[in-house]
Order: sequence, then C-alpha cells, then structure tokens
Amino acid sequence: MLITDIKRVIEQVSRDKGIDRKVLIVALEEALKSAAKKKFGNKVDIETKYNEETGEIEVFQFRDVVEEITEPELQISLEEGLKLDPECATGDSLGTKMDVSDFGRIAAQSAKQVIIQKMKDAEKGAVYANFIDRKGEIINGIVQRSDRGDIIVNLGTTEGILPAREQIPKETCRRGDRLRAYIVDVLLDTRGPQIVLSRTHPNFLANLFKTEVPEISEGIISIMGTAREPGIRAKIAVSSNDSDIDPVGACVGMKGSRVQNVVQELRGEKIDIISWHIDQAKYVCNALSPAEISRVIIDEENRSMEVIVPDEFLSIAIGKHGQNIRLASKLTKWRLDVISESRYNETMQNGYNSLMSLPGIGVSMADTLYEKGYFSAEELGSATIEDLIQIRGIGEEKAVQLIETAKNYTPTAESVDKTTKEAAQDDAPDQADAGSIDEATEEAEQNDAPDQTDEKEHAEPAAGGTQETSGEDADNSGKT
Repeated sequence: MLITDIKRVIEQVSRDKGIDRKVLIVALEEALKSAAKKKFGNKVDIETKYNEETGEIEVFQFRDVVEEITEPELQISLEEGLKLDPECATGDSLGTKMDVSDFGRIAAQSAKQVIIQKMKDAEKGAVYANFIDRKGEIINGIVQRSDRGDIIVNLGTTEGILPAREQIPKETCRRGDRLRAYIVDVLLDTRGPQIVLSRTHPNFLANLFKTEVPEISEGIISIMGTAREPGIRAKIAVSSNDSDIDPVGACVGMKGSRVQNVVQELRGEKIDIISWHIDQAKYVCNALSPAEISRVIIDEENRSMEVIVPDEFLSIAIGKHGQNIRLASKLTKWRLDVISESRYNETMQNGYNSLMSLPGIGVSMADTLYEKGYFSAEELGSATIEDLIQIRGIGEEKAVQLIETAKNYTPTAESVDKTTKEAAQDDAPDQADAGSIDEATEEAEQNDAPDQTDEKEHAEPAAGGTQETSGEDADNSGKT
C-alpha cells in the first residue's frame, strides 16, 4: 500500500500525541496483518513491513514450495515457484506481495480498530512515562469537576485526581480555578494512568519553599524536615551550608515576602521556620519555640526527651490543643514530654525524700545516689547489683540490701508522693496540675499564647540512661 503522505502523518501524530514513531509504525503493520487475516483466514502466513524510503507498507504471503498442492493457502507448486524464483526448490518458503486493495471494507474496518486501540495504548504509555519521572514534583492544573468529594484536575495531556483526604480542610475549589498540587503517585491501570495529587503532604510545603527561595534550589540552604497539620499550622527546619547566610532569614524573605507567598498558597496556614541543629537537644528547643526551655533530659534508648519549661511558658510550649508539642515531635522524630519547673522540682524533691526515707541511707549516700542518676526509691529498686557496686562505698551485700529495701518501699513512696502533691495543690492553688492549666493562667495567657488543653504526663527515665541539657544555649528560630 502506497500512501504519499504516510510519513507526514506518522510524524505529525508522533508530535501531537507524544508517541514514538516506531510505535506508530508497528501499529500500522499489525493493523494490515490483522486485515489480511480477516480477509484470507487465520491459516495464511502473513508478514508486513514498512518501507522507509517509499513510504509503503508491504504485505507478503508466504507459502511452501511442494510438488503436489494439498493446501492452496499455505502451499505453492514447484512450477509456479520457479517462475517467481528460478533457484527455489521443494521445501523452500516463498513470499509473494499482496494487493491490499483487495482486502475489502470489513478488513479495512478491522485495521482501523486495531490502529485506534494501538494509538490509545501508546498514548497511555506515553503519558505514564512522562509523569512517572515527575513523581515528587509540584504541578499546576485547572479544576475540571468534583466527583464524590474528589477533585478532578486538568493537567494538559491527562487528568489528575485530588482525593478528599489530600485536600486542605475547609478549602473550596471551583471549576476553572488554577490549582497547584504535589504529585504523590502515578498509577497505571486499565483505564489509563492515574495521577494522584496532594495538597496536605509535608513535601508539598518543602517544594513550595524550593520554588520561593532560590538558595534552596541552589543547594546553599537545605530543608532538614517538615511537619504539618494542614490548614492550621506547620513547622519546617532549615540549615545553611554557608555561615554567612542565615537560613531562617532567607526563607522569611524581605518583610516576610517569601514565606507569605507560601502561606497564601496554603490558605493561611501558619508556618514556623526554625533553625536545624546537629545537637538534638538544641534542635528540640528550637522546635518548641517561642517557648523558653529550662533544661532537657534525654533518654536515647527510648528516643524520648523530657522538656522542662518555666511555669509561665508551659501553655506556649504545649500549644493550643497540644499542637506545638505535637508538631515538634513529628519534626524532630523524638517523643517529647513537657512539664513545668514547679512540677519537675516537686517530683525530684519527692524522689529525693523517698531515698532519704530508706533505712541505711543518710544524706551523703542519698546525694551520691542522686548524682549517679537514681532520683527516687522506685528507680533504685529497678537498678542492678552490677550498677550499684560501681558506686564508691557500696559493696555487693550493701547493693542487694538497698535494692530489696527500695522494692519493698516503693508502694509507700508512691503514697507519700501523692500526699505531697495534694498538699502542694492546696498551698498553691494557682499552679497548673498534671492534667490541665488553671483557669486563671489560661485567661492571663489567652491573648499572647495558644490555649493549653493538657500537660504531657511525666515519665521517669531509666537510671543511668539519661542526659540533661540546658535550654539556654538553644538557637533562636523564625516564626511566621
């Protein structure tokens, strides 16, 4: 079949649909092969080939050379074979060129269907190949329609889906609105490639900053972590490879211009930009800003930190409905417990008193145990003999006696601790208890800091397995 403009058609379709021209040529060859079999039956041995020079798709029927013909569709006589090829012999396979104009209307329709199907499959493959490499990027689109809460977005060559769970709460999108979203995944199913989008993913926040802050794109500033509660608040940690460039200031921009662009894209989501620090204790202190930190007790084995803050900063550290402490924990990947200084001092004093109450322990021995990390009789009861004999003045027999005494005394120590707390609450009614902030404290701090719902429960770290770090050296952080 000779079509004068077949080359031009192939090139044009390849450009318009983004399909490789080789795929189109294969589709044409298979279509003609299907048409030939439709006309002459499935037994016929048909081969097709596209001629690049002439632009002709040639169709050949191959038949075996035999002396006596039993199957005319598959065999040719030796006499006829010699006319085609003087050198042929019995057993050879000869190909004869077929006139495709004899295929008929039904065969042509069959070829058309094959071409259409192949084109659709090739187009789906091209779209998938185009978007699979863009996974993890931000893409712009136009809202097309809403389908059961999901938003269908026109991405140009295909459509993407923004599931309801990936939408910012209380965000409304109308048809025709321009939308920016993060490509979470690219799926290939029978209906074609499915582009899954998100506006709540933490990496969406990081990519927005990459767009707004050139220093991040250039690699001068690195994003070390992000944590989000979509539509409400987010935290992002940044660090600089250049000591002359302040990472927080670069992300905020002149008069907050850079970060405000991100805030507007996220529909008013408040963003805390903090400085990352290699010292995890200082990193946590930065993440809890703007609260001031008195000290941090680190339990590396359980990857948790106990953060002690001044009483007046307790509600700020925890945040409204525990938001600040929750985001800081996600950002730093540490379990964080926040308690006030008064509660911490009271707990430590009760623990010291429980040590002093044990038989055979005087002030000197209690101070020694306290310095070694045994802050209460309960912790002393959970100690091992090997740990205690490392302390000067304690032998194996003495260690066994101390452990047994502390174990037997632990219930009484808890009772005394509870009584002491109740007495302290009666003496200081304005102090926040372990479950909530006093109403007077909430009213006083309502304008300056988020409301606090509840305080993290204090967890005693394992003996000898904690480090204490002051929060005074923590770096300042940026907040918008």
